[in-house]
Amino acid sequence: MKSIRQAVLALGIIAAAAPAAKAQEEALVSFSVMKLEITVKLAEATLESCRAKGAQIAVAVVDRFGNLQTMLRDRFAGPHTPETARRKAWTAASFRSDTLTLSQTTAPGAEAYGANFVTGALMLGGGVPVEANGSIVGAVGVSGAPGGEMDDACARDGIDAVAADLAF
Repeated sequence: MKSIRQAVLALGIIAAAAPAAKAQEEALVSFSVMKLEITVKLAEATLESCRAKGAQIAVAVVDRFGNLQTMLRDRFAGPHTPETARRKAWTAASFRSDTLTLSQTTAPGAEAYGANFVTGALMLGGGVPVEANGSIVGAVGVSGAPGGEMDDACARDGIDAVAADLAF
């Protein structure tokens, strides 16, 4: 009889704890971010891509929340390029879209034009989100190439260089 009471008591405890465990599970969120070593590799590959195209640039890599992780500035890149690259990366992470596309969808007269007035946002080509397994894990921003299209291309080359590292 004692073992039956113990079994019933144990089942009661388990049943009472189950909703608490489920509530805790629903209250927490898990996410992935790139390791610092990967952000450095991404920045270096992006810089090398633009150098190969004849451009001196700055490149910024941010985490999924827009926090700066890595910044590189080539020797002859303009003094404005580090901040511009950071803002492009922040914008790509924040809006979850590349800034070349955003520059078109937020053009004067477009429905999303007001997004240009979000503090810190920069709707110029060169910011690209970095995705892994369907989730954004960061973004890269490039500034200094002759035009947003080349900034964007260099950013995508950098992402391609670390794609295998991000596959999981």
